Amino acid sequence: MNVRRLIPATAAAGAVTLGLVTLSACSTSSAADGRSSDGKLKVVASFYPMQYLAEQIGGDHVTVSTLTRPGVEPHDLELGPRQTAELNEAGYILYLKGVQPAVDKAIAQSEAKNKVDAATLTKLEHHGTEGGHSHEGEEAGHDEHEGEAGADPHIWLDPVKYAEVAKGVGTSLQKADPDHAADYKKNTNALLTKLNGLNSAYQQGLKTAATKTFITTHSAFGYLAERYGLDQEGIAGIDPESEPSPARIKQLQTIAKKDKVTTVFFETLASDKTAKTLAVDTGLKTDVLDPLEGITDKSRGRDYLQVMESNLAALQKALGAK
Repeated sequence: MNVRRLIPATAAAGAVTLGLVTLSACSTSSAADGRSSDGKLKVVASFYPMQYLAEQIGGDHVTVSTLTRPGVEPHDLELGPRQTAELNEAGYILYLKGVQPAVDKAIAQSEAKNKVDAATLTKLEHHGTEGGHSHEGEEAGHDEHEGEAGADPHIWLDPVKYAEVAKGVGTSLQKADPDHAADYKKNTNALLTKLNGLNSAYQQGLKTAATKTFITTHSAFGYLAERYGLDQEGIAGIDPESEPSPARIKQLQTIAKKDKVTTVFFETLASDKTAKTLAVDTGLKTDVLDPLEGITDKSRGRDYLQVMESNLAALQKALGAK
């Protein structure tokens, strides 16, 4: 009897072992083909604007992680071993070349099959590196701008350009995961509807502005300024950590008087010291204009659309739009 009982028990143990081996093999295979254990496409986004696109378009068919944690200044990001491993296991990587040098380097070395650079999905332009009015830059082809020094990467702050990127992301996800192509297309169209509505709100909300000039610490709003006929005057350049020269500060004081500027804008992820100093020296107010490089508990909204709507309200107030 004891022997007979041992035989099925041994067989059962073997079956369990076989099952574990099979499960392990499936997990390894899943990681290798860029999918999570539940079969969803593993998407890694470089920072928040890319994360938002991936979540909105990918929907229920993707799991999205971001390399840049909330509250971290994206430009300064350095990758650890865990983040590098995420890149190698990803089924799809969405990033914006030129924003995060460490990320660009790691993605170039990643074994992921699908790597999408948002900068190739629209046209980048050049805006002044230290202040100066935002102006129409020379629009070269996509490849000419990839990684080009001086090209402004802040395309997500222009709803029209962001929509162009969204279209490209939707198309690339359909190719990366053709089984769910119909849903990706549907989600893309839904997002485009939202972004078109946002563009219309900005057009209507800013057309009666009493002044067209706004001063901001970080020259991130060049595309937005061009789109809606405004003049951005940056205290610092494209890099939010750069320091303005004394001559630039004096120039801004003159511009503020001449163009009847009321407000100096600062952002949530960088120091507001320079903005507040300039505001005190010129008798101006301060307010937040968020470059949307990350969402934190200090953000004026829970996602891209809400923060962009808050930015519009802040601009309307500062520019005297009715």
